Amino acid sequence: MAMADPSWPALTLLTRQGCCLCEGLQERLEALDPAPPLQCVDVDGDAQLQARFGLEVPVLMTASGEVLARVPPRLSGDRLADWLQRSLNSSNSA
Repeated sequence: MAMADPSWPALTLLTRQGCCLCEGLQERLEALDPAPPLQCVDVDGDAQLQARFGLEVPVLMTASGEVLARVPPRLSGDRLADWLQRSLNSSNSA
């Protein structure tokens, strides 16, 4: 696994056990070099998250709880890093 880069903010990935989309996004994020600090949270373990996000996982959030746009499922590597940087920049300027 790549080391976390201090320039990436901490991110939370909302997942569900057995979700192949969730697992795939987690793997692609962890494969970035450098990888963002990532905390995975199973929505089924939290009634509020389950009620809010239901079957909408995977959901990527900033540490402040801001939900980022849905990650295109085929992005990986540099394209995923570029998308993530743009998404974080647009969330900071909003």
